[in-house]
Amino acid sequence: MKAILTALLAMLTVSTVFGQSDDARKKQFNVSSSGLAIEGYDPVAYFTSNKAVEGKKKFTTTYQGLTYRFASTHDKDVFVANPSKYEPQYGGWCAYAMGAKGQKVEVDPGTFKIVDGKLFLFYNKFFNNTLKDWNKDEAHLKASADKNWVKVIQ
Repeated sequence: MKAILTALLAMLTVSTVFGQSDDARKKQFNVSSSGLAIEGYDPVAYFTSNKAVEGKKKFTTTYQGLTYRFASTHDKDVFVANPSKYEPQYGGWCAYAMGAKGQKVEVDPGTFKIVDGKLFLFYNKFFNNTLKDWNKDEAHLKASADKNWVKVIQ
């Protein structure tokens, strides 16, 4: 039953997020004023090299109003073929903060985790690495973050 509810929640989230206008996505997602996502880090590199790699301006693409940068043409092509696979969860906001309080909190693009093929980003400043707290109660925080994100994007 829990798996069915999780699947339904995921489908609702995908349909809600991807049915938005480009302007709405820019307002809800963690992007710079120019629409740059993940502070210019390559979303594909998290998966292929398990590192946070800064993208280059010459390897750029826009997906549903958000601009992504890549370390190589290859990474850009991989993203373009399946962007939803590489976009960060919760609009690129801190996964821990979304789970713990339903809040949009900035992230450190170098602090991340791949869970079930999804990219999660975390706040990590001033001696507060929220990835450590996330790891202590990941199942509960992820379920809570999934529910909170649906509320945030409505």
